[in-house]
Amino acid sequence: MKRGSWLPLLIAFVAGAGYTLVTDLLAGGLSARGEPSTIETYMARTTRAFSIPSSARKLKNPLPDSPGTQRDARLHFADHCAFCHGNDGSGETPIGRGLYPKPPDLRLSATQRLPDGELFWVIENGVRLTGMPAFGGEAAHGSSDDTWKLVHFIRHLPALTPEERIEMEKYNPKGPDERQEEVDEENFLNGGEPPKAPAGGGQEPR
Repeated sequence: MKRGSWLPLLIAFVAGAGYTLVTDLLAGGLSARGEPSTIETYMARTTRAFSIPSSARKLKNPLPDSPGTQRDARLHFADHCAFCHGNDGSGETPIGRGLYPKPPDLRLSATQRLPDGELFWVIENGVRLTGMPAFGGEAAHGSSDDTWKLVHFIRHLPALTPEERIEMEKYNPKGPDERQEEVDEENFLNGGEPPKAPAGGGQEPR
């Protein structure tokens, strides 16, 4: 793209950002609880599109899809991605709802129609000024094959079954309280002391 052709895009970007900023301030502030405006959404998608090299978009998934590939990716997603995206890819999680912009619903066409290479690049490199981190490079906990498997799983999300979601729940990260509860239950099942009742007599709050 020629340098001069960036000027109209830059002007539109600055004008849109200014309009959104003023509108939000007049409406009561810049809370992350709100939904991005149409202008913000368009600017974010346009900026992301320009940030991804054209060579990356042309990449094809080198790994064949299979039940084994899907299971590997499903459990990897549950452990690394579901915290923000949810096991079903909806983004409806406490963390996801608190981010700005919100994580996209990965089941919808806006994500599903992206080329394999673009999905791969976003997972590996993240998206600036969002909550999407880079999982490649020094931050990687595996090889690029893991990322390509995730691409296959993202394609499968619209058809995720209840059984698959139940399996994923076992691999979601757990907090200290949940881990201790599991240990207490295991000890009790093995003949130990019964689990301690929660504070307040164990009664559910009304």
